[in-house]
Formats: sequence, structure tokens, C-alpha cells
Amino acid sequence: MKLLNMYATALLCCTLSNVSAQKYAGGDISLLPTYEERGAKYFTHEGEPITNVLDYLKDQGWNAQRVRLFVDPNNASDEAKEQGVRQDLAYILKLAKRIKEAGFALILDFHYSDTWADPSNQWTPDDWKNLNNVQLGEKLYSYTKDVLEQLVAEGATPDFIQTGNEISYGMDWGTSALDAKYCYPSNQYTSNWTRFNSLLQKATAACREVCPNAKIILHTERVSSNTDLQKDNSNYNALTYFCNNMKDNAIDYDIIGLSYYPYYHGDLSQLEGAIKKIENYNKDIMLVETGYPSQWPVSDAYDYTKTFPYTDAGQKAYTDSLVTMLNKYDKVIGLFWWFPEANEYNIDWATNHVTKEWYHATLFNNQDGKAFSAISSLKNFISDPTGIINVNMDNKISTDNSWYTLQGIKLQGEPQQKGFYIYQGKKIIKR
Repeated sequence: MKLLNMYATALLCCTLSNVSAQKYAGGDISLLPTYEERGAKYFTHEGEPITNVLDYLKDQGWNAQRVRLFVDPNNASDEAKEQGVRQDLAYILKLAKRIKEAGFALILDFHYSDTWADPSNQWTPDDWKNLNNVQLGEKLYSYTKDVLEQLVAEGATPDFIQTGNEISYGMDWGTSALDAKYCYPSNQYTSNWTRFNSLLQKATAACREVCPNAKIILHTERVSSNTDLQKDNSNYNALTYFCNNMKDNAIDYDIIGLSYYPYYHGDLSQLEGAIKKIENYNKDIMLVETGYPSQWPVSDAYDYTKTFPYTDAGQKAYTDSLVTMLNKYDKVIGLFWWFPEANEYNIDWATNHVTKEWYHATLFNNQDGKAFSAISSLKNFISDPTGIINVNMDNKISTDNSWYTLQGIKLQGEPQQKGFYIYQGKKIIKR
């Protein structure tokens, strides 16, 4: 690949003498290819056709995307498949490559299951169900290593890796509730926590080996101290139990990932309280999942509509308030909307729908394909979207040896894709 320096008289050197801490805003767009394949039509908020959704999201100031991965979604239930479980490795390789080629940072979300993994469901994949604990750890290592090696070979190296999804109570419990290896926040489950720690150590070791520059995320959703919503989390006891376990057992990771949905977890003060509780663990924090409805409810566990009604304006007001709160905390470096791409507009519902039921916290209107206003609010989480604080109009040699996209995203090493980049204060074309 050729490298050409572009010296523009008007721009001169544009040295990156000071670069702010990188922050990331985006969404989990794991079903986007399926919507596209089935004919969904996307439009801007003003009604203009969107020809490339990733380009549009970049125009909205997003700089990262998240995708989930199941071990073998063919083994998932029909109900789970109707909810969007289909992301096997072949699917993810194509999507991850698109995301990286479009200039976004990438979070890879390992579910380590054939179906949804969450606090109520952390079931071992069918193909792994007969393995003992030692064998399961080795399988986690080899599976993680193989997936990451294939992504690297495709030019789709993740920037962030989640070793499990919402693993507050452990992962790969087994296949039956009768002998499930739950990790509840109690000394009664010490042996299960020991098993869980061993599994995590195997998974994170593979991440460090294949993707040494990627940041590892451990993901929990224990963010509400309202015991009507999370009974075991009074004063965030379940959250701190989880984080203390990781600290005490020297689990190798970089970022605490959180889920927060107001209709499950309560008002914004609940999330803010959780952030305050975990600020002292010397880890960065990402909100890797959030969402809020624009028309109809997702759940009635908590009603926040007096503050943020289920309207376009209400959804945007929620998002703006969330961004304002998150930006108070230097440790919070990521904000990701879950399932923003949901859009059944122009799809034959009777024969070709993507999900059996509409998702009501999407950022596109299922009725007409138009983007909701909140889609433009996420960029405000990135206080300096370019990551560049000062532009020096002189010929000084930059000491910054990092590579950046033109959007200011710091890359993990020299890029392999063709395109425009910034390196040592100069605009570079890679051909």
C-alpha cells in the first residue's frame, strides 16, 4: 500500500499536540444486515432517503458500534430467533469488517451461549454441555482465540471485547436449572464464583494473546438500588460484590460495562448512584446498553413517562439528560444505544419480518422508517468529537506516533484499509 503525505498550504501541519481522552458513542447494530437484506428503508428525521446507514450514523457523530456473537444460534429456540438471535461467526465477520472499514471503533460482545445471555439466562452452548469445568475453560480459551484470529485476518480487529454479556451472576451455568452454577452475591455460592473466575481468566487470556491492544469489558446490569426492581442490590450491594470479586481475584480487564434501561432500572439517579459506587475501582466505565421508547412501552416495571413521555421529544429529552449526567464523570468513556437499527418499514410483515414484535426503543420509526430526534443527541457525549484539542499552524515535528481517522478516532496501530488518516500531524492517504 502506498503512503502519500498531503501538505496543504492552508492546513500546514495540523499537529495533534494535545489529544483528549477518547470517548465513544454508538449503538449495538447487530441486526442491521438482516434489515437491509429484507428491504427495510431508512430515512433521515427530515424524510430524506438514507442510502448507507453506517455513513448516516457517522454523520450523526457516532464513532463506534457494538455487535453480539452467539456460539451456534441454530440451537436457539424459535422464540429467540424471532427476537433476533442469528449472529454466528460468519455473520459477524462480514458486519465487523464493514464497521471497521467505515472508520468506527468496534465492540465485540461474546455471549458464550447459543442464545440470549442475561442475568436470567447464561446457558452453556449445546456443543459444550458435556465438558467438565477444566475442559470448559479450555474451550472458552480456544473458541475466543479462534474467533479473534478470524476477525484479525479479516481486517476487523475489535477495539473492545466483552467477555460475556450481563454476567452479574456468572456465565455458562450448564444446561439445567437443577444444577446451574449461579453466582449470586453471597458466600453461599463461593465454589460457583471460583469456577466463574477460572472461566473469565481463560477468556481474557485469549483476548490479550490475540488482540493485545484491545480493551476488555466486564458487563453487569446491577445498576438500581431500588429493591422493588433489583431485590439483591440495596445500596448497590450486588454491583459492588461483583466488582470486588473481580478485584480480589485479579481478573484481567480494563472497563466496567453497564446496562441501564429506565423501564427496568428506575430513574437516572439510580444509574448515577451506580457510577459513583464504582468510580474507585480504577477502571474506565462504559454504558454499553441503554434505550428509551418513543411511542409505546417496552416494559411497565418502572414508569418514567411523567418526566420523559413516550414521544419523539420525550425520547430525545431522556437522551439529552442521560448525556448531561454521564459527562459529569471522567471515568465514563462510552455510551451505546441497544438495537437502534430496528425498522420494519417496507418489509412484508406477513412473510419476511425481522422480529416477531416491534422493538419500541429503536431510533428509527417502524411505521415510516424515519430517524427519531434522539439519534443526533449521542454525539454530545463526545465532548470533543475530533479528539483534537489544538491545531498548530507551524512546521514543528509532532511527537505523537498514533494514527487517527479524520473523525479523530485513535486507531490501534497502523491502519490496513485504504483511506485518509492523520499521522504525526500530517494528513496521509493509504492506497
